[in-house]
Amino acid sequence: MQFGVFSIGDMTPDPTTGRVPTEHERIQSMVAIAKRAEEVGLDVFAVGQHHNPPFVAPANPPILMAYLAAQTTRIQLSTATTLITTTDPVRIAEDCAFAQHLAQGRVDLTLGRGNTGPVYPWFGKDIRSGIPLAVENYALLHRLWRETEVDFSGRSRTPLQGFTSTPRPLHDIPPFVWHGSIRSPEIAEQAAYYGDGFFHNNIFWNKEHTGRMIDLYRSRYAHYGHGTEEQAIVGLGGQVFMRRTSQDAIREFRPYFDRAPVYGGGPSLEDFSAQTPLTVGTPEQVIERTLSFREYAGDYQRQLFLIDHAGLPLKTVLEQIDLLGEEVVPVLRKEVAARAPQGTPQAPTHASLLRRREEGRDPVPGGGTAAVA
Repeated sequence: MQFGVFSIGDMTPDPTTGRVPTEHERIQSMVAIAKRAEEVGLDVFAVGQHHNPPFVAPANPPILMAYLAAQTTRIQLSTATTLITTTDPVRIAEDCAFAQHLAQGRVDLTLGRGNTGPVYPWFGKDIRSGIPLAVENYALLHRLWRETEVDFSGRSRTPLQGFTSTPRPLHDIPPFVWHGSIRSPEIAEQAAYYGDGFFHNNIFWNKEHTGRMIDLYRSRYAHYGHGTEEQAIVGLGGQVFMRRTSQDAIREFRPYFDRAPVYGGGPSLEDFSAQTPLTVGTPEQVIERTLSFREYAGDYQRQLFLIDHAGLPLKTVLEQIDLLGEEVVPVLRKEVAARAPQGTPQAPTHASLLRRREEGRDPVPGGGTAAVA
């Protein structure tokens, strides 16, 4: 399993000091987080996409991914969200392929609709068409990476005639795509149809809801002939905050939780922790809680933690990453390996996708693989 961290690049005041980092400081902090994640042995760093305050996450994530490719050597660089609804698929195809070349293949992306309604009209879209936009835009993106002369006519953009997206993906292997959703069964269906991954960012939801969404994706993945339900590619989100004692962790994190722009002002820290995967406590408690996710998600492939949200200072965030890399993830890797049935797939990488292509096992949208299409 891959373990990593993701950032949404929020510009939240530190509730203990009132200080808000400058945009420059916040951007540099995301670079520092990615570099520290690699240093301590994590597998993935992912960043969101935003176009509005209070976020400074890149409006074009491949810019940051390309920069990080030059600052790192091993870690997988991903998007926590690429807004497939409001970003031109041609732009996604070109920018992500370019970043993929610079990173020697260490690039994948998670497609999503986002959670900021005003973004839609800013880019000439209607939020009521969110699902149709996600479906049509990805159908085009999927083709742009696999066909050299694309003819396209749809509702979401101007037509294309004989269009070739450049550069072509590295080794003709498109970046792996995770379809991210927290509430839309249509997106789980879309991921299954293409044989792609499904990422449920379950930081807001109870395990029953998350389990139903993942079960739907797994059953449809098998329905389309891409493999068994157990071979479907699943990722989960989560959030943790750790100290040596649970009392210290709760005391220190509570003011950040209470003022968080996403869930502040709602349920108490205790209630939210009981109802969602948020884990505030010791490294041992994080290990135990994370291992319990497989009870409703099955044996899954990627676990990402939101680590720098709600105004936490960079020093504290880096301490959290150190705890993940030194005390939590090594134990999780060992336990996951011991518990996973033989044949459980690993998270796709450029190297594994290249092998799959050479073996003629590329998924065919709507059914099976290239070897049996």
